[in-house]
Amino acid sequence: MKKYLIQFKPFLIFISTFFAAYIVLTLLYKLYLDTFNANDVDGITNVVGKNVEQLMNVFNCDIKIHKSIADSWLEVWYNKHYGVRIVEGCNAVSVIILFVSFVLAFSGKLKTTLLYILFGIVFIYVLNVVRIAILVVLLFYFPDYNHFLHGTFFPLIIYGSVFILWIIWVNKFSKYAK
Repeated sequence: MKKYLIQFKPFLIFISTFFAAYIVLTLLYKLYLDTFNANDVDGITNVVGKNVEQLMNVFNCDIKIHKSIADSWLEVWYNKHYGVRIVEGCNAVSVIILFVSFVLAFSGKLKTTLLYILFGIVFIYVLNVVRIAILVVLLFYFPDYNHFLHGTFFPLIIYGSVFILWIIWVNKFSKYAK
């Protein structure tokens, strides 16, 4: 048994660090969400909505985003047409938690790790805001492709980008980089 523990020590350290970070960050996020009433939109999702609106205003889009009166999401009105809602799951926090947990599990030097995590969080956040803005426009013109665009294409872009960030991290900056 001791032989296997020694042999698989790097993997066991990775897996335990990953799950510990993931659980702690997820619990902290859950505690944050619990500070909001059931019908409220959390602060992070509100900021995402404001940033989507700001981005689309740069391109002179007819966009209005506001809190739903009856529910806990943001209504997105594009060209005076209500077609999209932004819910808590659209704020990319779960993707960011996954990203951070992986980087911590393959950590490198403290400063490099922290800077890469900060870069990754900003990158994922900005990519998510751009994703929502493009999704709003595409769903206005191609509503029949909702399932493909929202359920397949854009998740592939977000998770694919995170995967590329992980590959860069492991190969260039982590303690396992050559």
